[in-house]
Parts: sequence; C-alpha cells; structure tokens
Amino acid sequence: MSFLKKNSGGFTLIELLVVIAIIGILASVVLASLNTARTKGADAAIKSNLVNIRAQAELVYDTGSTYVGVCTDTKIASALATATSTGGNGGECSEASDTWTAWAGLKGTLTDAWCVDNAGASKQVTKPVGAITVCP
Repeated sequence: MSFLKKNSGGFTLIELLVVIAIIGILASVVLASLNTARTKGADAAIKSNLVNIRAQAELVYDTGSTYVGVCTDTKIASALATATSTGGNGGECSEASDTWTAWAGLKGTLTDAWCVDNAGASKQVTKPVGAITVCP
C-alpha cells in the first residue's frame, strides 16, 4: 500500500519560476518604453509652452510697439517657468526693443533646447550659453 499519491492537478515549482521570470522580463521592457514615452511627453509640453510664449509676445508687442517687457510679462514668465521646471535643464528669455528670444532645455538630453523668437523660429538647438537675440 502506497501512502504517496501522485498529484497531477497543479503546477510544479519550475513551471511557476519560469512564468515569474517571463513576467519580469516583459515588465522590464514595458518600463523602459514607458520612460521613453514620459520623456517625449515632457519635451512636447516644453515645446507647447514656448509656442504659447511666442503668441503672448506678439500681444505684448501689439500694445506697445516694442518687445521691451516681453520677458517680464506675467504670462510669459509663468510659461517659461513651467517649461524650465518640466525640462529641469535651464531656460532663459532675452529681449530688446526689436527682438526677443526664449529657450528651455529639453528633458531628453542635457545639450539640446527648444528655442522660439520674434522671427517665427521654433526649433531644437544646442543649448545656448548666455543671452541670445535670435535662435541659432
């Protein structure tokens, strides 16, 4: 008489470990893709804020026929602060009577920034050093 019965109604330890390993590998792939998507989303938010700055700067120009005061306008300062904090990579606004430029560092890279200016430029550039009057 045998006291040991063969139980065929469950998973073995090896089968469970293989399933857990596969789930772990899939989770790591998904998390890597998710991080890339978050970075792209942050960069899109930065670009959107800077495009809004360009529109607001033209409203400032329309009221005074000069770009002086663009960088101190509360809406522009707020949008630039939001873009700068989103990227965490610096940003600046420069103005003169006939020109203005704003840039904010992109989150995906430490060396690139998004730049907008009064001439209509809206492009990715190497992060500027110091005040600039036109997007390079």
